[in-house]
Amino acid sequence: MRSVRRWCRPALLFTTALLLSSCGIPETGVVEAGEPATGIRPARALYFVSEGVPLAVRRQASGPGGIEAALEMLFQGPDDQERRKGVITELPPLVGMVTVRTEGARVFVELPWGTGPLSKLAIAQLTCTVVDARRSADAAPGTGEASTEVTVTVPDAWRTEGSSEACPSVPGAR
Repeated sequence: MRSVRRWCRPALLFTTALLLSSCGIPETGVVEAGEPATGIRPARALYFVSEGVPLAVRRQASGPGGIEAALEMLFQGPDDQERRKGVITELPPLVGMVTVRTEGARVFVELPWGTGPLSKLAIAQLTCTVVDARRSADAAPGTGEASTEVTVTVPDAWRTEGSSEACPSVPGAR
């Protein structure tokens, strides 16, 4: 009788565990339910011009962030919906690649040779877009809320400087 109890106890425990682990929910296969999750695409503040002043326009970034990506979107100009709202750009079309280099709180933007001098509003567009992209994408130590200085150059042609202090605040930003 003892040997039967020894054998029954593990069998009884195994059966009980099996019953408790399968709670009556049938197994299902893969359920197709739309696109795979991709996360939230970051929004960028691009500065255009409206009624003679810089205006921050929020756009969803289509790829990786960064200053270069923000400038590429900026130089493409306002989209159709933004134009219908009276948003314009003072920036000329690009004729080459933009190069960006950072050193601490300073950002150097080199425009392609042949880019003519920019208006004050165009410089503000460029500066404020760079500042926002730097704060959003970088979050590097020492960049925080401190002032960001932006130097824009066209090699062997002209150079100008701007600062985050001249930028209007971004709606809904930090």
